Amino acid sequence: MAATSKRPQRKAAPSVSKPSTAVSTSANKQVRKVVLAYSGGLDTSIILKWLQDEYQCEVVTFTADIGQGEEIEPARAKAVKMGIKPENIFIEDLREEFVRDFVFPMFRANALYEGEYLLGTSIARPLIAKRLIDIARKTKADAISHGATGKGNDQVRFELGAYALMPGVKVIAPWREWDLLSRDKLLAYADKHGIPVDFKKRKGGAPYSMDANLLHISYEGGILEDPSFEPEANMWRLTVSPEKAPGKPQTIELTYAKGDVVAIDGVKMSPATVLTKLNELGGKHGIGRLDKVENRYVGMKSRGCYETPGGTILLAGHRAIESITLDREVLALKDDLMPRYARLVYNGYWFSPERELLQGLIDQSQETVNGTVKLKLYKGTIMCVGRESKTDSLFDMKISTFDDDGGAYNQADAAGFIKLNALRLRIGANVKAQRKAAVAKKAVKKPAAKKKAK
Repeated sequence: MAATSKRPQRKAAPSVSKPSTAVSTSANKQVRKVVLAYSGGLDTSIILKWLQDEYQCEVVTFTADIGQGEEIEPARAKAVKMGIKPENIFIEDLREEFVRDFVFPMFRANALYEGEYLLGTSIARPLIAKRLIDIARKTKADAISHGATGKGNDQVRFELGAYALMPGVKVIAPWREWDLLSRDKLLAYADKHGIPVDFKKRKGGAPYSMDANLLHISYEGGILEDPSFEPEANMWRLTVSPEKAPGKPQTIELTYAKGDVVAIDGVKMSPATVLTKLNELGGKHGIGRLDKVENRYVGMKSRGCYETPGGTILLAGHRAIESITLDREVLALKDDLMPRYARLVYNGYWFSPERELLQGLIDQSQETVNGTVKLKLYKGTIMCVGRESKTDSLFDMKISTFDDDGGAYNQADAAGFIKLNALRLRIGANVKAQRKAAVAKKAVKKPAAKKKAK
């Protein structure tokens, strides 16, 4: 799916009035051709027709497979039925590019937004923005359009990416222009224009909004808007519940080359195949569920539930291999920079100079992140049970052993090390003691207050 609106489900209005969708026509006439991020679903099909009617322009559709688990080829027939020229229909499999050029670089940074969220939705948006602009250039379009609402983060992510790559492009965001703000109005518009609506959509569909790609599935809106509501067990789609996961643990081995997983259990795989396999393994063992209230970039708090089984394994494995291949201060610096990097991804600044600068630093650090990690998967948990790097390990058993090290490490050297590091603490303690003594001395010299005569 090229994009999803990720809009909360709304209660049905008591009555349906004739939809009004008019917007200013002065800017409309300046748009000749627009590239639409098109999934073939209800929302983007309505947007397609709305663009044709309101902007009177040629529409190019772009549909991407980024691992959402749905057939994308039917979008071609739907677009043709709605009058789109065959040469203006772009359907692309972007799974390898998504993992290789976006997911893997992000995981080299160990990125977590607000300490928990693995950025599954956030990291997909810059790729879609990139392809929208590529197609706009190829087809000589002067505008792009997306189905993100005016309340969410995705509008920011799509548009910051687009403007970074094509500063003069016009962005059309229908949810910020039209008044089709209820399900009834959307259905009335679809019926009026002969846009097919499946039974589930007409009945209200799922009680929440979902967005999926090869890294994760997110659930939000609808009944999940109450942060005290526990999600129903049948909501989760990628993972079994930890309680129902196998009672026997499974140990897997990940092989890393320059910070990226290149093989699982000794079998070499492409980036997308790696993530697909890890999703399967993590899902089987109930790994990767998250229920979180996060801070959206636009200012509000939002509750989201996420399934990221493969990504959760990737993070655990990457931290394990870095633990023996990265210098202490390099690792500490990466940890200091990680929250900033994660916010840049979450807020839509993938193509910003500061993210690219950080990426260069992070990628340089990964030159030595080579080796293997063994992870034990069991009922929603991941435990590292072994890590090895034959070429880049900084773990020296001769020095770290508690047994006789044959003089590799002189324990007497620790005394001077400790004294030097304690110097500022000792100075501070002495000054504090002198200050306390001075206060006590002053209190002794102060004469007692005279009692008043009765």
